[in-house]
Amino acid sequence: MFKIVFIHVFFLMIADVFSQGKVIEGKTITSKILGKNVSYSIYLPPNYDASVGRKYPVVYLLHGYSDNETAWVQFGNVDQTADIAIANGDVTPMIIVMPNGDLDWYVNDYSGKVRWMDMFIQEFVPAIDKEYRTRASKEYRAISGLSMGGYGALVHCLNYPNVFSTCAALSAAVWTEKEIVEATKDDYKNAWWPQGSVGKARLTAHWYKNSVLDLMKKLPLDSIKKVRWYIDCGDRDFLTIGNAQLHITMVEREIDHEFRINYGYHNWQYWRTHIKDALKYISKGFDRRD
Repeated sequence: MFKIVFIHVFFLMIADVFSQGKVIEGKTITSKILGKNVSYSIYLPPNYDASVGRKYPVVYLLHGYSDNETAWVQFGNVDQTADIAIANGDVTPMIIVMPNGDLDWYVNDYSGKVRWMDMFIQEFVPAIDKEYRTRASKEYRAISGLSMGGYGALVHCLNYPNVFSTCAALSAAVWTEKEIVEATKDDYKNAWWPQGSVGKARLTAHWYKNSVLDLMKKLPLDSIKKVRWYIDCGDRDFLTIGNAQLHITMVEREIDHEFRINYGYHNWQYWRTHIKDALKYISKGFDRRD
């Protein structure tokens, strides 16, 4: 009898270790601000459907330029990474929401016609809290992303430190003034600031309003310090300079943060490898392990 019970428990343990979360794609919310539906994918942790009385922390995970809401699953395998990390106890069970940012850079454009940031804060986050069993408070809400999405994570936390507790930016699209002034015409037109045309004329009021470096330099310290900051960039990445300058700015202002430079390029191999550490950092805040 003892052996039978032991074997039964053993197999239950194995099944639990390898239990998987669920990815749902093709979901949408209706945005009055944008005047269209906004698509998103969502990862629900193992046992979400069975644990009907439990609420979960949530991470908003933003894709890069030219990708969409499916990229983090299709190319980044974030669902598999989360499953393994949760099973190992490295990461607390969490909901991961991946919205479609199109090519909008996750901010309001200079013309005021495409108000992505307003949509996200005023419509999208409340809709997710209503639809799913999230712990709907700043303490249990984080934001992360890569490249354009890393920029989006940073700029949202700088503007809304009472909405997000943690920012984890991978290969974030952070540029210095010099890089903007000297950017090629093609690089310039693909970004979120195309208002001035050449040289220093590109450094418009709209650009400064959305510049991560400028905001990190000038916003009140008590506001910035409401957020836990994690910044990770490859040493062969073309965005290394901006990320390094962000680190220097934060050191100069004595803003606590975790900064990592690892060997790697601006590619999915890097992001697949390092998203686990970002999720672990986020989870420490959710679990108060710091």
